[in-house]
Amino acid sequence: INLFLWGGGDLPFYPAVIAPQDPTLLIGSSLMATCSVNADLHLRAEDLYWTLNGRRLPAETYKAINATTLSVTLVNLNGSRQQSGDNLVCHSRDGGILSGSCLYVGLPPEKPTNISCWSKNMKDLTCKWFPGTEGETFLHTNYTLKYKLRWYGRDNICREYHTAGPYSCHIPKDLALFTPYEIWVEASNRLGVAVSEVIMLDILDVVTTDPPSDVHVSRVGNLEDQLSVRWSSPPALRDFLFQAKYQIQFRVEDSSEWKVVDDAGNQTSCRLAGLRPGTVYFVQVRCNPFGIYGSKKTGIWSDWSNPTAASTPRSERVPGTCEPKSGEHNSTLRRELKQFFGWVRKHAYGFSELSIKLYDQWRVWLQKSHKTRNQVLPGDKL
Repeated sequence: INLFLWGGGDLPFYPAVIAPQDPTLLIGSSLMATCSVNADLHLRAEDLYWTLNGRRLPAETYKAINATTLSVTLVNLNGSRQQSGDNLVCHSRDGGILSGSCLYVGLPPEKPTNISCWSKNMKDLTCKWFPGTEGETFLHTNYTLKYKLRWYGRDNICREYHTAGPYSCHIPKDLALFTPYEIWVEASNRLGVAVSEVIMLDILDVVTTDPPSDVHVSRVGNLEDQLSVRWSSPPALRDFLFQAKYQIQFRVEDSSEWKVVDDAGNQTSCRLAGLRPGTVYFVQVRCNPFGIYGSKKTGIWSDWSNPTAASTPRSERVPGTCEPKSGEHNSTLRRELKQFFGWVRKHAYGFSELSIKLYDQWRVWLQKSHKTRNQVLPGDKL
């Protein structure tokens, strides 16, 4: 911006003029700028010097064009340090500012990529995108999300930006159902315009929810290796016809590694088994709504609920005693039960079939038990 001083009349008085004024250049370009001093100041070219972003430029980059004009040559320019432009200033010998210019040095925008969208109430839509593979342009770049009904709509512009991050926009209302939309992003700066690929979507296919609410984790009686998890369906979709899948993840207090349970199904409770006795666990739940009004798409997972903590009961084994190995313990128990049922078979005639049936069921359960640990026990009805 040129600085000016007011004289005795009504016209402004310009100490000097820089040309070109506020140029835009590609990274790697060169520039020769000139500072021409108003003759009324009685300054000569040798009375001038240049600064760039407050740093004095070397005298060897200057050249006197005439008695009142001094040039400077900048080569192999780097990207602007600030998006508002780098400040190139012409000074008098005593340090006074005579004139200034902004240099905009950068790259044209790249085509935005990876557009993804979701809706939380089937009336709104939020979309986000990536600014391009290279990212930084060193220039202020505007991103505009546009959308229209696929076959007969007019172009609309999203107005609420940065709602889900720096490259995002939220459309709060007035969206149609059962009709596909075309959505794209335009990027523009001083060096050009780039347009993303167009994506097509139906609002019903991109519905997500808030995380499940009222997540409770509690002990299952005195079972030292299990916890019961219960939660409520997401409230925003309770009035809509949809199905839901749930996932649970859990970790021990002193670990950052989460274990995910994928087969929680559509129930709002389950039981975690195979846990460590006397251990604090953190548990989270998330929801995937699908089949809304007959949509065939898989739906979008919600965020995880806030962590909920609970501890398994401590083991009641007496400290200092030797615990038999798992195989030895099972063998001993099996032998004792077999002896017991043999006695029943000989002495309790009315109950022999029932007793043998129970024993066989117990043996099947025993063989499968090691496979079912760390699995969800849906329903939590024990």
